Amino acid sequence: MLMDLCELSPSYVRSIAPYQPGKPISELARELGLKEEGIVKLASNENPRGIGPRTRAAIEAAIADVPRYPDGNGYELKRALAGRYGVDVSSIVLGNGSNDVLELASLAFLGPGRAAVYSQHAFTVYPLATQARGARAIVVPARDYAHDLPAMAKAVDQETSVLWIANPNNPTGTHAMPHELEALLKRVPERVIVVLDEAYNEYLTPERRFDSVKWLKRHPNLVITRTFSKAYGLAGLRVGYALAHATVADVMNRVRQPFNVNSIALAAAAAALDDMEFVARSYAENLQGLAQLEEGAKRLGLEYISSFGNFLTMRVGKAPEIYKRLLRRAVIVRPVGGGYGLPEHLRVTVGTTQENDKFLSALAASLKE
Repeated sequence: MLMDLCELSPSYVRSIAPYQPGKPISELARELGLKEEGIVKLASNENPRGIGPRTRAAIEAAIADVPRYPDGNGYELKRALAGRYGVDVSSIVLGNGSNDVLELASLAFLGPGRAAVYSQHAFTVYPLATQARGARAIVVPARDYAHDLPAMAKAVDQETSVLWIANPNNPTGTHAMPHELEALLKRVPERVIVVLDEAYNEYLTPERRFDSVKWLKRHPNLVITRTFSKAYGLAGLRVGYALAHATVADVMNRVRQPFNVNSIALAAAAAALDDMEFVARSYAENLQGLAQLEEGAKRLGLEYISSFGNFLTMRVGKAPEIYKRLLRRAVIVRPVGGGYGLPEHLRVTVGTTQENDKFLSALAASLKE
């Protein structure tokens, strides 16, 4: 009888349910015999505007260097980020998307005998990264779909070494104000790394924006993560980064793969960071699209969670069935049951005006079916 080689891995690895990304357009086209050009994908919180001309030019110029390994230190991108945020390059960690940076934090600070605190309905990478390290999860019940920050601070115990916060949170879109976060940072022991995931930071309205980077000087246990996958439109190139105290960044860089960000991605991200006009237009169009989706939900009599990201999560009842009906109408959204604990909800990315219209029309028909 052959040995089950799966048993060679630790039990906490064997019990992981792999991350399920949004269904690709090509996959749906193959499954249902649809034409790819007629499919609308609003499942992965991508930027419907594509990329800016500066970024495109940087990508084209970088192609010549593809035969060579990328700069393992990402010097040019780090220098650009250091200039933007007023930090030293030694305080920056680059990653293959911000998911990679979150994994680096777990590799550096979690392991068997340690624990991590995160919220109910929080981004699924937190439980996955925690479990993959063999650490114990401390899940704090949400309050009105949002992080209950005082309860999260109170949940920290002697084994806790990481506390995860998504702000805004995916998939609920909720957002905590600076005074709430500062209160938590003051309560959490310095031995606990607080990871503040700000992947959707560029979509915040002016009254919601604040400079979390300045907290790094007062709170050396704070790690801020951000991404180029959303407002900058570089989801396919996978570039993210962390800003942290130099000693924390040093530990994270020790567990980082030598060439974890490719040369085209490095060049594109540096160019995108300098194109604030593109980001500003992405923000403005997202605000309009979010309002369009909210109005559509109201017309259909659906509850939704007020969002500060580039997506809206709606309560549709039998979400798995509505999701399938939408697929048959060539619209891909994201069910958020399972690990997210929202079995009656669907999350829809803000698309173009036309894409949003197609989704709302398909949703109306799917609800009546």
